[in-house]
Amino acid sequence: MPRIRIGNQTAVSSANPFEPFDFALQKGFDAFEWFADKKVYEDGRVQGWDEADMNPERRAEICSAGIAHDIRFTVHAPWQANPLNEDGVPLLLRSVEFARDIGADLVNLHLYMDRGSRGYVEALTPVLHRASTLDLRVSIENTPETTPDDFNRTFEELAKVPSLPGGAVGMCLDIGHANLCEPTHNNFIRYVDLLAADLPIIHLHAHENHGDRDRHLTLFTGPSREDDSGIRALVKRLHRRAYEGVIVLEQWPQPPQLLVEAASRLRALLESPQSDPLAPPRNALHLLQNDTV
Repeated sequence: MPRIRIGNQTAVSSANPFEPFDFALQKGFDAFEWFADKKVYEDGRVQGWDEADMNPERRAEICSAGIAHDIRFTVHAPWQANPLNEDGVPLLLRSVEFARDIGADLVNLHLYMDRGSRGYVEALTPVLHRASTLDLRVSIENTPETTPDDFNRTFEELAKVPSLPGGAVGMCLDIGHANLCEPTHNNFIRYVDLLAADLPIIHLHAHENHGDRDRHLTLFTGPSREDDSGIRALVKRLHRRAYEGVIVLEQWPQPPQLLVEAASRLRALLESPQSDPLAPPRNALHLLQNDTV
C-alpha cells in the first residue's frame, strides 16, 4: 500500500511561524506545509510570514530539520499568487525557489477560471517549467468556486503543454472547499467522483465545515464527529486511486492536541482493511441520501 503522510501547516493565527512546525516535530508528524500568508495591519502589527522573512540560513535549518526527522515538506503559495494577475507569476516563482531551498517536493496554488482553462494553463506554464527543472511538482487546488468540470477541462489543457514531464502537475483536493462548491454542496464525495478517473490527485487538504462557510474545522470535530462515513468513503477513493501524497490538516486549533487526535484517527482509517470499497457511506459531511456513491 502506498505511504500516505499526514502533517499540519503554518497558520497566520499562531504566535510565530515556527510554532506549528515545532509542534509537528514534537508530535512526530511526517509531513508539514509552509503557507506563505502574511498580514500587515494599519497599527503596525504583523501576523504570519512570507518567503522574504526566511534568509538562507533559516532555509538551510528547515531543510536540515526535514531530513533529520523524515518530514516531507510542501509549500502553499500566497493566496495572492494568481498567475492571471501581473504579480502572480513572480509570487509563484518566489514560492518555487523557497520550496527548492527547504527541500520541499511540491508547490501548491489555487485554480482560477477567469480566463477559462486554456488561459489559466497558458499563464501558469512558465511556473510549471521552472518547477520541473528543480524536480518540484505543482499541485492545483480547488476553491469553493471551482467545480469538478473546471478541473477536468484544465487537466485536458495541461496534457497539451509541450515538454512537461509526466507527474509534474496534479490536483490538490481540498475536501472542505469541495463541500462548499455549489454543484456538490454538502457532498464532497460527489465532487471526488465527478473528477475524471485519470486526473492525478497528488496532494490533499483536510478540514471540515457544515456547508455554510469555509470554517476550516479540524477533522473529526465537524460533521464527522458523529458520523465519519464520509471520511471513510474518502479513504476508499484514495486507495482506489493509489494515492501516495500528503494529507495536510489545514488548521491551528486550540488546543493543538486536536491535530494529534485527528491524525491518529485518520491514520487508523488509512491503515484499516478496505474490504468493501464500493459500499455507500451513510453521509459525507451531510451526504445527500439520494446520491449514488
